[in-house]
Amino acid sequence: MSHPDEITTKKKSGSGTSMMVWVLMAMLVTGLGGFGVTNFGRSVSAVGSVGNQEITVNQYARAVKAQVNQLSQQFGQQMTLKEAQIFGVDQQALQTLIANAALDNENQHLGLSVGDAIVAQKVAAVKAFQDLSGKFSRATYAQVLQQNNVTVKEFENGIRADTARSVLQAAVVGGFAAPDALTDTIYAYTGEARSFSVLHLTEVGLLAKLPTPTDADLKSYYDAHLAAFTRPEAKRITYAALLNADVAPSMPVDEAAVKQIYDEHLADYVVPEKRLVERLVFPSDADAVAAKAKFDAGATFESLVKDRGLDLTDIDLGDVTVQQLGAAGAAIFALKDPGVVGPLPSDLGPALYRMNGILAKQETTLAQAHDKIAAELQKTAAAKAIADKVEAANDLLAGGATLEDLAKDQSMKLATTDYAKGADDNDAINNDPAFAAAAEKLAAGDFPEIITLADGGIAAMRLDSTVPPTPIPLDKVHDKLVAAWHTDALAAALKAQGEVAQTAIAAGATIGAQGVVDVVRALTRDAKSDAVTPEVITAVFDMKPAETRLVTLPDYVALVQLDGITPADTTSDAAKTAREKLGVQARQSIAQDAYGLFTTAMTAQGGLKIDQSVINSVLSQMN
Repeated sequence: MSHPDEITTKKKSGSGTSMMVWVLMAMLVTGLGGFGVTNFGRSVSAVGSVGNQEITVNQYARAVKAQVNQLSQQFGQQMTLKEAQIFGVDQQALQTLIANAALDNENQHLGLSVGDAIVAQKVAAVKAFQDLSGKFSRATYAQVLQQNNVTVKEFENGIRADTARSVLQAAVVGGFAAPDALTDTIYAYTGEARSFSVLHLTEVGLLAKLPTPTDADLKSYYDAHLAAFTRPEAKRITYAALLNADVAPSMPVDEAAVKQIYDEHLADYVVPEKRLVERLVFPSDADAVAAKAKFDAGATFESLVKDRGLDLTDIDLGDVTVQQLGAAGAAIFALKDPGVVGPLPSDLGPALYRMNGILAKQETTLAQAHDKIAAELQKTAAAKAIADKVEAANDLLAGGATLEDLAKDQSMKLATTDYAKGADDNDAINNDPAFAAAAEKLAAGDFPEIITLADGGIAAMRLDSTVPPTPIPLDKVHDKLVAAWHTDALAAALKAQGEVAQTAIAAGATIGAQGVVDVVRALTRDAKSDAVTPEVITAVFDMKPAETRLVTLPDYVALVQLDGITPADTTSDAAKTAREKLGVQARQSIAQDAYGLFTTAMTAQGGLKIDQSVINSVLSQMN
């Protein structure tokens, strides 16, 4: 197609097929063939409709796939449809198609369309349809559409509908303006700042030390919080395991291999003496001598660094050996205490060196490292020996052997454990990620299978029964109980002390007289501060000047006093720019709401029909 009249025309009568041109454009840019969407047939042509406008199965499939690809780009990896459905991409695609169909249906009633010349211009502008010279190619146009199961008529109808739809959209959202009162209110709200004082209450500042809980206190607390000391429902599991820790000690040790590993990692075992050094380089010997004279006369080394326009981080060499310091090494290592020497040579010119610390030589002999190296070699050998048993163990289980048979035949440990997800008193084997994952999925009647543990061991398991939630005996949770009692008692004591301070302030005392106070100046609602928690900021913006409030959290108690309110700046250039930006955002928000209401009304007016069974079929074919 090289001329507008070569584009297939669309009659004004009849129902047009909206193709979501923005989806098609995205497909063309990324390569239509990459979407993997084929024609879903004609026996059932639509997933739904609004009035006379159908939403075809191919439109829906393409729209969903486009959403999946867009989400994949955001995450940096290709996602499956099932993964993307967690984020609702199928529903998002459908809602967009419904809104478009509603507008297309209204356009049909209004008789709103665009001419062939406009359609031709838009088609010719698509780069995917152009030849190497940048001109529109009719052959390329037809080929690209054919490869992706889109007819010329469908695509051009989509262009026509999309362009007409944009005209209606512009009419709906155009002309909106955010009222000055709205913009001013939002700006005043977001730009307002507050200054406040915070008295952070801690255990160190308690007027009276917390008592040690008695047995009666602990029993009372235990009874009142029994759910916190109840083991959750558990799976009673019988397992056969061959653990690396059980096999490794019996594995022979190759002394030559131990020596070889030690030699290969000698730099880790023998660390030479080092110094913590800073090096300040000068352009000439005269400059370096003058700087050393200033230092000797009382100037600080930091001031010399500043004079050179540098920071301490710019001159820090870290921990270095005498060899790494080159010709300056001997003089620096001759220092017995931290100090400054120089001028001394460096590869960058004459320099002053400050030695800040001495790191003594560290040497681990072969004899000292032997047992650790040998143990690692034994673990590696054990993992290999255990791996050699996997095939035989699987064959036994496949042949109908029980865990008891397996344990006896393969010299495996047979034991029982009660696995409860999230419990802090599970047996050690439950801490293995692979064992825990298998235990979590294990169901009654499951066939035992060999699983490989993190340390190279193996195990197989079966579910014997389910153990209901069971209170843990008091003596088994004593330390946990004491800690919980202390946490609650501390929170209560801090709150009580805060209330006393609050009463004193109300009677005329200052917050500063109640303890060490942090003063926070001009903080806005959306600000983040290392000095206070978000809850404090929320409380401050709900207070009146001079008001105090006690903020209590499980691990944080503070008395807050609002010192002052600073209205949003309205006169500076930055303030005017910020207000204008808010006005634009408010106008866009109003327009978006209006557009949403309009499409909802047009959908209801036209009549929405959705065939969920067809949608399910399309999605199942795409998985």
